[in-house]
Amino acid sequence: MLTLDNPVRVRPEARQQILDALYANKIPAEYGLRVGIRGGGCGSSWLLGFDLPGSTDEVYNVEGVRVIIDRKHLLYVLGAEIGYEPGGYTVEKSNDKP
Repeated sequence: MLTLDNPVRVRPEARQQILDALYANKIPAEYGLRVGIRGGGCGSSWLLGFDLPGSTDEVYNVEGVRVIIDRKHLLYVLGAEIGYEPGGYTVEKSNDKP
């Protein structure tokens, strides 16, 4: 079940890749995984990357991963599921599936 305490899900394989990347790159604990959108309308795309939280961000602990979401993006990313496949991360929303 999704709540505002956990607005996104992180699949186990993605969780491990995120934690490994943070450790391998010696990224400080203040950083987290930024989840958002870039662009708008039909041209929007997912934004994933390591970042520091800013004044307009909410910070969540999702499955042991520090997740940062700008308040303006929260409605758009609510319910997203972050996964990992060989070649990179994936993001799906429940309403994206047929």
